[in-house]
Amino acid sequence: QVQLVESGGGLVQPGGSLRLSCATSGFFFSAHVMRWYRQPPGKERELVATISNVGGSTDYADSVKGRFTISRDNVKRTVYLQMNSLKPEDTAVYYCARFRQVPRLVDYWGQGTQVTVSS
Repeated sequence: QVQLVESGGGLVQPGGSLRLSCATSGFFFSAHVMRWYRQPPGKERELVATISNVGGSTDYADSVKGRFTISRDNVKRTVYLQMNSLKPEDTAVYYCARFRQVPRLVDYWGQGTQVTVSS
């Protein structure tokens, strides 16, 4: 079955960095667009970053542009989110997601990993 397992979250001071990983199994990874979402406390889930199936195209929310980088390793079946210059407002549960092109929707989610930015 399809599985998405995030790791790498934790507590970090403002200005610090974290690298999230999402290990996948159960599907043809290199055929799928992958996304990272986040859900801040008390708020709705929001899209953070998207990467194309072969990694040649990426897109970011305005709030993270220039600070976050999404990447993937199709051999390791893993997608990453490098987060630099972290701010308290980046505090959220971060979710990895598989995105279908037809129809355009997320069909699988990971369980989430908590990122807390605080001094």
